[in-house]
Amino acid sequence: MGENVTKLPVTRETVSAPALQAWQPFESFRRELDRLFDDFGRSFWQPSRPSFLASAPMFGGTMTWGIAPAVDVVESEKAFEITADMPGMTEKNIEVKIANGNLTIKGEKQEEKEEKKKDYYLQERKFGSFERCFSIPEGVDTGKIEAAFKNGVLTVTLPKSLEAQKPTKNIEVKAA
Repeated sequence: MGENVTKLPVTRETVSAPALQAWQPFESFRRELDRLFDDFGRSFWQPSRPSFLASAPMFGGTMTWGIAPAVDVVESEKAFEITADMPGMTEKNIEVKIANGNLTIKGEKQEEKEEKKKDYYLQERKFGSFERCFSIPEGVDTGKIEAAFKNGVLTVTLPKSLEAQKPTKNIEVKAA
């Protein structure tokens, strides 16, 4: 029953804000459009707040094998967990980074197929890359973030700090 789980390194880097803006020319435009549609669909009493762990595929990456992989984000008492389906990939083709309060998952898939039969010859190559970026929520202990890859599924665990794990306190509402 020895299951093959590969731990992936989570690297940390600092990227300057101007470099990020030059690299993501449509990011501010996308945010403005999102804000416009959020404001349009919100009634007067709902507060404005950004989506939790907002994610979007980055512009500029080639995605010939489909859009960025499907991702599930789950919160428990002790951690957040991001699970991404990456069939046909290996841990060598996946990179997980933390920079400027964001968690970035990058990957590249290369697939080559060749068939030689009596009356035909077929050669196909499929390749593409993707990048997903997630805002790291407050209360996450970034020094303990881990990534593991098993059977085509990447799991990134973002443990909460002890302070963030404290139970909430209910406050009784009294009639005036």
